[in-house]
Amino acid sequence: MLRLSKKVLFAIEAVLDIAFHAGAEPVQSREITRRQGIPKRYLEQALQQLVRHDILVGTRGPKGGYRLAKERRRITVAEIVGVVRTMEAGKKDMDSLEGSELGQKVVQPLWSELQDVALARLATITIDDLCSRADQAGINSEGRVNLDFTI
Repeated sequence: MLRLSKKVLFAIEAVLDIAFHAGAEPVQSREITRRQGIPKRYLEQALQQLVRHDILVGTRGPKGGYRLAKERRRITVAEIVGVVRTMEAGKKDMDSLEGSELGQKVVQPLWSELQDVALARLATITIDDLCSRADQAGINSEGRVNLDFTI
């Protein structure tokens, strides 16, 4: 079932942060924590899952961090939601809940329809789209400030 959990929001924010603030060096998790206020215990767990699902690439070492595994226009919000849903797979889903006949035959199917619509919409929104929204909102990219194109 589609849930708007903190983990979903944190994962989307983390990938967006990496894409938006990317510079010459990988983005370090402590920078994401500083900018987004995501608790480290959630962030590291989400980042590792995103690496396992080929959304991010992790680099070890003192200059290590995270980069996108593919172009930001090729990563959809639905992919990120799918990774978090995999992480949360052990939690009870509404489909497994018992309830009244109205709940099972009317309300739960309605919720499933809404979930399908939401996921279909999220599949059309890319990280590039969200970066454009951040630009339009006037948010400054720390990564672009640190890039130097002089020759």
